[in-house]
Amino acid sequence: MRDLRPSGQIVRGADSAADAPADDVLLAMFAAGDVAAARVLTDRLGPRSYSVALRMLGNRAEAEDMTQEAMMRLWKVAPDWVAGQAKISTWLYRVTMNLCLDRLRKQTPDRLSDVPEPVDGCASAVQKMQDEARRDALQAALSKLPDRQRQAVILRHIEELPNPEIAGIMELSVEAVESLTARGKRALTAILAGRRDELGYDDD
Repeated sequence: MRDLRPSGQIVRGADSAADAPADDVLLAMFAAGDVAAARVLTDRLGPRSYSVALRMLGNRAEAEDMTQEAMMRLWKVAPDWVAGQAKISTWLYRVTMNLCLDRLRKQTPDRLSDVPEPVDGCASAVQKMQDEARRDALQAALSKLPDRQRQAVILRHIEELPNPEIAGIMELSVEAVESLTARGKRALTAILAGRRDELGYDDD
């Protein structure tokens, strides 16, 4: 991923300090001039924001752009952020989702080949090919879902966020999230039903 921090350093890995301050404390520290706090907050939140964008868009470069833009917006609001008004992660994922939706409305479809998830280096060549086929099939199927269903499925079943947090991100009730997730999962199952043997799911 590209640089997402005001410091201009390259993002590598996740938050390395398990006992680092809370998100809102780090944002306040950055607003007060502590660039190191931005580094910790970016390493903590950036990867998941990027993962969400990648699943929404299916394109690595565009996912990086959307994550970069979301983080830049976070740095801009830092001086005015009121601790306790909302979770920073919820705010960031909502901004990321909205940016992705705006991009999807402007772009042409069928740009699903750039899925950069690594495969196990110990896996056989056949397994690698099957894993890649499954990822591509899932990304293609996700792209066919209505926007809100796709958001709910990505956040719940791929990012594994709890329904109350997803409700906050999508600005919906928990019941609405549950309904969207259920409908999206059924739709994915239907889309992929004809490819179970091809993708190696015949034994599942």
